[in-house]
Amino acid sequence: MPNRTVTSSPLPSRTLPLSLLAVSLSSFAVLCLLLHAPMADLLVYRAEGEAVVHGGDLYGFTVTPWRLPATYPPFAAVLFVPTTWIPVPALKAAFLAGNALLLACLVARSARLAGRPAPLPMVCTATALALWLEPVFQTLLFGQINLLIACLVLWDLTRPPGARGKGVALGIAAGLKLTPAIFIAYLFLTARRKEAGVAAASFAATAVLGALFLPAATVDFWTRRLFETGRVGKAWIVDNQSLQGLVARATGTEAPGPAWVLPAAALAAAGLWLATRAHRAHGERGERLGILLTAFTALLISPISWSHHWVWCVPLLAVLWAEGRPSVAACTALVFTARTMWVLPHEGDRDLHLPWWQQPFAAPYPLLGLALLAGAALALRRHARARPERQPSVPATPSVPSARSSSASTMR
Repeated sequence: MPNRTVTSSPLPSRTLPLSLLAVSLSSFAVLCLLLHAPMADLLVYRAEGEAVVHGGDLYGFTVTPWRLPATYPPFAAVLFVPTTWIPVPALKAAFLAGNALLLACLVARSARLAGRPAPLPMVCTATALALWLEPVFQTLLFGQINLLIACLVLWDLTRPPGARGKGVALGIAAGLKLTPAIFIAYLFLTARRKEAGVAAASFAATAVLGALFLPAATVDFWTRRLFETGRVGKAWIVDNQSLQGLVARATGTEAPGPAWVLPAAALAAAGLWLATRAHRAHGERGERLGILLTAFTALLISPISWSHHWVWCVPLLAVLWAEGRPSVAACTALVFTARTMWVLPHEGDRDLHLPWWQQPFAAPYPLLGLALLAGAALALRRHARARPERQPSVPATPSVPSARSSSASTMR
């Protein structure tokens, strides 16, 4: 009989990730149907679009049983106009599918940030798993645009230096939700002034565009509504995973005032300083760390960072895994999957009366963000101490190589 060469087909290795993704998305869709998920934020976006179309007061309405108001700049409301052209059930399905695609995009860009390839099987598997991270899950459940914001920022920042129009997408993201504007400061501090200027100009263009369509709403937003953080929601509830939420619950105070403002200002300066040092000290790896430090600094210092704003956990996990820290990545994934804040009693004002031992479970994300900044500070300090030892003029001692090796392993 003739010899036959048996070759293994790559088909199973591709169908398994696709099947996993299909099962994950189908399970989420069924869960939404069982929970009668209202996608409340999506309904706010639609109401904003209707206010633009019909000339209503953009910041004078509330919708849904939770009486949610519009909180984004007028530019965002202009972009929400197309949501008024689609019936609500179809709009919810479109947002669910769109956010699933954006999650896959975020996974791919996170792999690029981590310096790793992003083959389709890996993207499918990671997307299927990342869907159940609490910030991602809530983003899809509420019909939010967090994944869009993260994709715009990460896509822009991971483009090659000098790429045409680099900074435009970052400025658009800032025009939608303001908090990404901190990355403009990061670009400026890391001596990328052209890119920072493009991003700032793009951000300004969004404000001008909003003013052209909604002049009265633009004046109202930039002179009044921007400073009414209470419109967004109560700062002390467990939903708020910012530094202010942590301080408010820990002190039992609805408005912590200076007890939050002063540490937040110091944290903003420290976070940007660490991000700048990381970028300058470590080259490509430092850029990864700088981007993550800037993102988590923004989440910490924002007056309100709902739990679903923390979708930056996806690139964080990608970088930790790529740098050979699977145990740290697993613990981080556990923090973003455990949903400890929802297990605690938080009906009414019970968020303000949690015992001390429940406080860490009520603020897992800001505590992790603070740990990230502290870990980066220690790593950069060790790196700075190790640098003089690399000078050839300094005689080596038996203890120097081991210290240098320890520092290098810490920074990997």
